[in-house]
Amino acid sequence: MSPLTPKPIPLELSPAYFIFAYRKGYFPMSNEDHTKIEWYLPDDRAVMFLDKFHVSRSLGRVIKKRDFEISFNHQFLQVMKACANRPETWISPDLIDAFQGLFELGYAESVEVTRRGVLVGGVYGVRVEKAFFAESMFHRESNMSKVALWALVTKLKQDGFTFFDCQMMSEHLKSLGAETLTNTQFQSLLASALSAR
Repeated sequence: MSPLTPKPIPLELSPAYFIFAYRKGYFPMSNEDHTKIEWYLPDDRAVMFLDKFHVSRSLGRVIKKRDFEISFNHQFLQVMKACANRPETWISPDLIDAFQGLFELGYAESVEVTRRGVLVGGVYGVRVEKAFFAESMFHRESNMSKVALWALVTKLKQDGFTFFDCQMMSEHLKSLGAETLTNTQFQSLLASALSAR
C-alpha cells in the first residue's frame, strides 16, 4: 500500500466540514504530538464488503456462546476514549471533541460489547447516507473487537449497506475478509453509496 500523504485541506473541526471531507473520501488523523489534525486520501483503501465478512470457527463459537451484550450508541464517548487509550494514538482530544459533536448530530455511531456491565470491546465510525467509515476499534478481552465488527456488519446489512470503509489494511482486517481497492475504485463505490436511497 502506498504511504499516506497529507492533502491540503485546511484544519477545521466543525461537523459540517467533517461531513464534507468524508463525502470526498478523506479521513482525519492527529499528528504525533496532537498539535495538528491532517486529512488523508490514500492511494489504496481497505474496504469490508459485508457479504464477505469472515466468521472463523473460533469467532463463531464465541458468538454462539453469547456470553456478552451488544448495544449501539449507548457509550460512544467511552468507546472512543478506549480506542485512544494506547501508547501511540492518532486520536487526539480535539478529535474526540469533534467526533462527539458528530455523534450528537447523528453522524457518528458506536457499537459496544459489554460483559456483566463492563465495556470489553467496541468500534466507532461515521455514517453518511449509505456509507460507513469505521474509524477505530478496541478490545479488553479476547475476540471482543471481532464481536463488535460482527455486530456492526449485522446492523449495516439490516440498514441496507453493502460495505464499510476500513481506511488502512492490516493483517487483522485481511483475516476478516477486508479487501484493498484503488482510490479510483473506492471513489466509485463511495459515490454509489452516497446516492443510494
